Amino acid sequence: MPKLLIKKDDMRDYKIGPAFWVWCVLLVCFIADAKGQQLKVVVAGLNHDHVYSIMNSYEKGAVQLLGIAESDPALIKRFKARYKLPDSIFEPDLKVLLSKRKPDVVLAYNAISDHLQVVEAAAPLGISVMVEKPLATTVKDANRMAQLARQHKIHLLTNYETTWYPSNQEAYTRIKTNKEIGRVRKMIVHDGHQGPKEINVSAAFLSWLTDPIKNGGGAIVDFGCYGANLMTWLMDGKAPVAVRAVTRQLKKDIYPNVDDDATILLEYADATGIVEASWNWPFAIKDMEVFGESGYIQAVDPQTLRTRAGDGNSYKLSTAAARPDGFADHLKYLEALLSGKISPKNDLSSLENNLIVVKILEAAKASAKSGKRIVLK
Repeated sequence: MPKLLIKKDDMRDYKIGPAFWVWCVLLVCFIADAKGQQLKVVVAGLNHDHVYSIMNSYEKGAVQLLGIAESDPALIKRFKARYKLPDSIFEPDLKVLLSKRKPDVVLAYNAISDHLQVVEAAAPLGISVMVEKPLATTVKDANRMAQLARQHKIHLLTNYETTWYPSNQEAYTRIKTNKEIGRVRKMIVHDGHQGPKEINVSAAFLSWLTDPIKNGGGAIVDFGCYGANLMTWLMDGKAPVAVRAVTRQLKKDIYPNVDDDATILLEYADATGIVEASWNWPFAIKDMEVFGESGYIQAVDPQTLRTRAGDGNSYKLSTAAARPDGFADHLKYLEALLSGKISPKNDLSSLENNLIVVKILEAAKASAKSGKRIVLK
């Protein structure tokens, strides 16, 4: 840093050398550039409780929040008070908001059935979209969203909490890159919790989460999507040959319109996937087990791995290494993706993967309803 030139005879009267002003200009430019690199987002909807993730990031100064598309006065009032937001940031219509603000990406935190409307508003303007899992409630909607994304050359991404688990990422590397357990033969994914009402999700979230149209189903969609997403990733982007599923209403008095427990069987040419999704677990769970020809790897929780060799007599526990910035969380991922540092092809967030996820879920619902094995086309 350049030195201040201060007169010895009067400390109150000092002059500054020209190098100091050069330094000031450079500092201002650096700050402006850093702010310019910050991800600019528009939020579509506030009725999904995962929205608190992006709002907390905004509160910490990690993103620029250009606007929020929301029409519910109660939600607007709550978020305006909680995050000290000005009235000018809110707009009931996403299309109108996007005509005024130009974000890097739109983040959708609304009912799954409304994801199509978000893409219809953003894609023609060349604005990429990330929705909360799953991509869509129906294959028809998913295909329309994909068509718009490809036509307008935008990224259409899906965000899952489990994508950012270091344990899942390390398990994948050890299975697919390092070939530590041989070819995958069986995958089992458990996801869920005690139930959305039981864990006290917000009333706005609960109202559509338990709606068979807006959510597309109950636990089969809410938590079945995680396993379908991870298994599609482990199977190198291939869809299963066929799907079978059984759903239950174990708490029909609480969830009268949707299932609260689902088991989905995915048949691949040389592997089997079992997805166990429920609002009836005695505790919250998100884990993944993979059995190969010569070993076993389990992502127990976000950080922990449990492994066993085929000829070993005991399990070994280890802690997964921290992930690179591009895969640390969905904001770092978006920053890396939109700057061209990474490509989303066939990864957990990718459109290719999540089109298959929607096909699996639709087939699972059809199987549960009919009792038949559904062959994917």
